[in-house]
Amino acid sequence: MPNKSAIFSSDPELMQLLGRRLRALRKDQALTLGEAAQRASLNKSTVVQAEKGRNPTLLTVLRLLRAYGRVGAVSEFIPEPEVSPLELARGRG
Repeated sequence: MPNKSAIFSSDPELMQLLGRRLRALRKDQALTLGEAAQRASLNKSTVVQAEKGRNPTLLTVLRLLRAYGRVGAVSEFIPEPEVSPLELARGRG
C-alpha cells in the first residue's frame, strides 16, 4: 500500500524523499560517493545531485539501484497492471 503522505507531497518534496532514500541505501552499504559512482558508472557529481533530489534522470536512478543491489524495487515502484475481472470475463486477460 502506498505511503499516503507521499501521495499528497509536492514534486520537490518527492524528489527530496528520493534523494534521501538513495543516500540511505548508499550509506547502508558503507559506500563513499566515489565508490557508489564507480559501481554505477556515473560521475561523483551525478550521485551528489541525485542524493540532493535534484531531478536525477531515470537512468541515474536505475544505475544507482542496480549498484546497491536494489533494482528489483522498480517492480514496487511501477507494478504490473492487474487484469480486471471484466477483462478476464471477456477473454482478454
